[in-house]
Amino acid sequence: MAIIETNTAIIKEAMEFIYICYSELGKTEEETAQRFSQIQTEVSETGAYTHTLEELEHGARMAWRNNNRCIGRLFWNTLTVFDERQQQTSEGAFEALLRHIGFATNGGKIRPAITVFPPSHNGQDAMRIWNHQLIRYAGYEKDGKVVGDSTSIEFTEACEKLGWRGAGTHYDVLPIVIQVAGEEPRFFDLPEELVLEVELDHPEIPAFADLKARWYAVPIISEMKLEIGGVSYTMAPFNGWYMGTEIGARNLADEERYNLLPAVAELMGLNRDSNRSLWKDKALVELNIAVLDSFHRAGVTIVDHHTASKQFKSFERKEETAGRKLTGNWAWLIPPLSPATTHIFHKPYKNDIVKPNFFYQNSAIK
Repeated sequence: MAIIETNTAIIKEAMEFIYICYSELGKTEEETAQRFSQIQTEVSETGAYTHTLEELEHGARMAWRNNNRCIGRLFWNTLTVFDERQQQTSEGAFEALLRHIGFATNGGKIRPAITVFPPSHNGQDAMRIWNHQLIRYAGYEKDGKVVGDSTSIEFTEACEKLGWRGAGTHYDVLPIVIQVAGEEPRFFDLPEELVLEVELDHPEIPAFADLKARWYAVPIISEMKLEIGGVSYTMAPFNGWYMGTEIGARNLADEERYNLLPAVAELMGLNRDSNRSLWKDKALVELNIAVLDSFHRAGVTIVDHHTASKQFKSFERKEETAGRKLTGNWAWLIPPLSPATTHIFHKPYKNDIVKPNFFYQNSAIK
């Protein structure tokens, strides 16, 4: 009975996806009906079905378009999809990830991409990446203080248990950890020349360079699963490019992260004795200026939050023209710096979940 119910659920999701996907791709009713029949037969016989490359590509793009937390959805149809569903080894998967990083980085002209590995079957993952992002800095607890990124402490300790050792700096690039079903996890160091980093400076505060702050160029999310038509791809890292506030108003500014605001305020000679001086706000703006200016001078793609908000407004208009209902998570769409200066702040959004989409999943870290 459970198998029948599972198969029925998969077929239902598959039909809903195929109907929309084929309609958007301009397929005929006959082609759609034929595909429905193929999927029903395959699921009945095996409990699963395999997406065609065309379905995988458009499904992944639809997932980006449907993701309520992303402000950069205007560019959903530019996503490059790498099909690595044939991979069975951690070595082969790592080589595929290196290709993804190289393609996405593109000398600084960042290209949105996703690499899709084998899907799970009967609830069993074929393989998983342990990393939150393919490129991320380590975090260490030393004498009650944190060196590096506090959000990486658990993963860093897991890497150390596997035998990895970092230099113990604030900006140690973590290895990639891959676990194939039935095997022990393995870590792989990223080639230094493949990881593009931007050293941060400020156009009007020369001493800013003394902070020796930096950040990596490409955010490649690797802990989420991609769901398309009842199929779960639990290993499908994807990337766009950074919005400046992700780095300047969160990663480097948050007290529990790199907490650079006091140091920036010190460089600026600000009075930190009272909150009324708004020293945090002044320092926050200059930190974000430093991020945007440094990325620009380094030739690395980045977008400021005002431009990103205007791009999202264009996305809203295009979705309305296409006859699709717009969904969004307001708390995630508003930028963490000057949100009230954007149209998003003043507009409600329905946080309905539409598939295909990306979803958080249980951590793979053992």
